[in-house]
Amino acid sequence: MPIAFPPELMVSVSGFRGKVGRPLTPELVTSLAAGFGAFLMESGKGNQVFLGRDSRTSGPMLLQSAAAGLQSVGCDVVELGIVPTPTLLLAVEERGASGGICVTASHNPGEWNALKFSSGEGLFLDASVMSRFQEYLLTQDPPRAGWQEIGSLKSDSGAVERHIERILTLPVLDVPEMKLRGFRVALDCVNGAGGVIMPQLMEGLGCEVVGVNTEPHGRFPRDPEPTAENLSELGDAVRASGADLGMAVDPDVDRLSLVDGDGVPLGEELTLALASAVVLQREPGMVVANLSTSQVVEDVARSFGESVVRAPVGEINVARRMQKEGAVVGGEGNGGVILPALHATRDAPLGAALILQHLADLGVGLRDAADRWPVYKIVKQKVSFPREALGGAYAALKEDLAPPQIDETDGLRVSWPKERVWLHVRPSGTEPVVRLIAEGPSDQEADAVLARAAKILDGVV
Repeated sequence: MPIAFPPELMVSVSGFRGKVGRPLTPELVTSLAAGFGAFLMESGKGNQVFLGRDSRTSGPMLLQSAAAGLQSVGCDVVELGIVPTPTLLLAVEERGASGGICVTASHNPGEWNALKFSSGEGLFLDASVMSRFQEYLLTQDPPRAGWQEIGSLKSDSGAVERHIERILTLPVLDVPEMKLRGFRVALDCVNGAGGVIMPQLMEGLGCEVVGVNTEPHGRFPRDPEPTAENLSELGDAVRASGADLGMAVDPDVDRLSLVDGDGVPLGEELTLALASAVVLQREPGMVVANLSTSQVVEDVARSFGESVVRAPVGEINVARRMQKEGAVVGGEGNGGVILPALHATRDAPLGAALILQHLADLGVGLRDAADRWPVYKIVKQKVSFPREALGGAYAALKEDLAPPQIDETDGLRVSWPKERVWLHVRPSGTEPVVRLIAEGPSDQEADAVLARAAKILDGVV
């Protein structure tokens, strides 16, 4: 039978996510996975699908449900177990699979889970492909395999080790130099999938590891989003251990956030900027960032005589723009770094290695490395707002703010380049909210434009 999406299910280019039990049930996951397998095969993409999950307590149940759905339409399933999302995507690409499914709700709290779908390229589905897939789910009854055609199920336990080896052998990294430096790194993996890769990678780079929440049992001790306000425990660990810096990842390990040697969080926005400096120092080229990324990445690129191109929010949007532009590095301001020399996917383990390389290059600590660049204040707010009223909201914002630059490729982004101030308003793809993000040289400018925008939105509804 075709699927009817429950109203509580978040459906977007990021996949399908919701709270476990309502609306995300094993039955729904089985149906979604079966539809994906049939969609791949009817598109002529083959029938081998890689399957992995983060550490959430609902993961084993939903992973089995997804495997059953895939097998029921004749797909051969390769199960990776608990792995970072970038590890799964790299395995799909390297092994020539038809596609992949990661059972993960990324940064959402523990009561959430989701299915994120990958093409055979090891990339999330393009908006056009996701649209066709959704239409397929809503209108088609996937043909089920007979008893002789049921898909196989096997395991691949080596994906994490292959991922680590690929990072350690990247030409952009000087591993012997980092081993000589002997960093002491405090890690907060929020008891997510980072626990299966981050300590091992750090040890491979010659680091002494101080672990915080590194057991991948899925019971998150705090809000799992690695924003600055959620990293107090990591800051305490840095100070108590005398670590050179702290690193935090989200549950599916595609975002990296930083804490300096004094235990003070730098947040996520500097991750891409500092990682880009490592790459641009060795290979000139363009940088791609999404529309919500701090302008500090522009300062870094400009210092190397390069420029930044902006793409809509969403990993696949940044990856496709990077491919189009031939960019050498890119990512998103949420701590996601993409290096085409590895793969076109946000990758927190990669980001961690690049940050350590940057510190080794400069011979300084993280705070000194950050202080080389201008300081901006970025503020973010989530508001409940009816999506059907967004068109009117954008019109009101443009009229009231009268900005010199307007970008409408992803919601509305308005900017004042001379004042170094910008505002981005867009509906979230992962939560039922509208996001407001503003940045300026100081708290005053950023807070002022955000408050003004929120007041305008209040007047629309």
